Amino acid sequence: MLKKITIAEVRIGMFVASIEGPWFTHSLWKTRFLVKDGEMLTRLQTSGAKEIWIDTSKGKDVAQPQTSAATPVTAAVPEPAPQKRTRGSMADELDNASQVLKRSKEAVTSLFAEARMGNAVNTSDCAPLVNDIVDSVDHNQHALVSLCRLKTADEYTYMHSVSVCALMVSLGRQLGLDDETVRDAGMAGLLHDLGKAVMPQEIINKPGKLTDEEFTIIKSHPVRGHEMLLESGVDNERVLDVARHHHERMDGKGYPDNLGGDTISLIARMSAVCDVYDAVTSDRPYKAGWDPAESVSKMATWEGHFDPLVLQTFIKTIGIYPVGSLVRMASGKLGVVVEQNSKKLTAPKVKLFFSTKSGMPFEPKLVDLLDPLLNDRIVAREPPENWSFGYLNDLWANHVA
Repeated sequence: MLKKITIAEVRIGMFVASIEGPWFTHSLWKTRFLVKDGEMLTRLQTSGAKEIWIDTSKGKDVAQPQTSAATPVTAAVPEPAPQKRTRGSMADELDNASQVLKRSKEAVTSLFAEARMGNAVNTSDCAPLVNDIVDSVDHNQHALVSLCRLKTADEYTYMHSVSVCALMVSLGRQLGLDDETVRDAGMAGLLHDLGKAVMPQEIINKPGKLTDEEFTIIKSHPVRGHEMLLESGVDNERVLDVARHHHERMDGKGYPDNLGGDTISLIARMSAVCDVYDAVTSDRPYKAGWDPAESVSKMATWEGHFDPLVLQTFIKTIGIYPVGSLVRMASGKLGVVVEQNSKKLTAPKVKLFFSTKSGMPFEPKLVDLLDPLLNDRIVAREPPENWSFGYLNDLWANHVA
């Protein structure tokens, strides 16, 4: 049976029979296929298509509406507003972004140190910093976010806050939120993990799986951070909301309050996505970060975890193949994504460096997949664990650093 549905209703296991609308309104080159994994779901959701036809005899049907509080409600997500700000290239913004990042690191390090000593935290210095981050993201949304990924494992606690701030600002802009809300989202991202400042450092940096008792302690950090902000005189409801609720899930299985569906605010749903993405892509004392493209692909399969429209918009923000992703080209070459092309999510700038046909590396070459003279394209995300490349970060970092 054929059924027309919106792109937001698509889920893994559905069979796409056709794409509604002219071919030039979306980036898909196949219009009949089974949505078999998260990567394919992500590609479909960010293709530009608005509606599709599914064949329920060959795949899953639309999920039946639920009546529980855990039902994901996405109507509160506003339609993206037209961008009115002047955009610049990543190269143009990198110098400024690096200075913003340096100031941010110093400010957050000081903030956490004060909190760790039991002093009331002074958040008044954070507002100018958030304004700087907003300005940087408005000029080029990928420059600061890419620089944040260069943090070392030892810097994670502090730089994670800066990364989530920048991601929240980028996502807020993509969602079409007003300036005040975007700045509140940035401030919330900067302060969301303040409670971790008073968690035992031996647990924070433990190089292995936490015990049940240790995990219970760590799960207390949202409540503690919320309390610390209140004790410090913070009265911004959005900032307080994110501090307490950035680990809630749409299915009600998060913590600390087991909120679900429309009981979770939009800004808290945004923070859940940004927090997890930066966490899983970052090197930690006990694990190496995941490949960025692999991360968004996996996150898209975690049913009940994220608001699907917020996650879809987030992927549009950072790209289907975020900076640092290892990709395979139709030519058989491997490359690492170094910059996004806002005009087409599937055509970023890529630094090619390895031939799978010869099994040999070659002098890295930067290519723009929007170049009409380039007879090559990305055909798949390439799992880095299948190779022994010890220099992937250097390839893309040298482009942005």
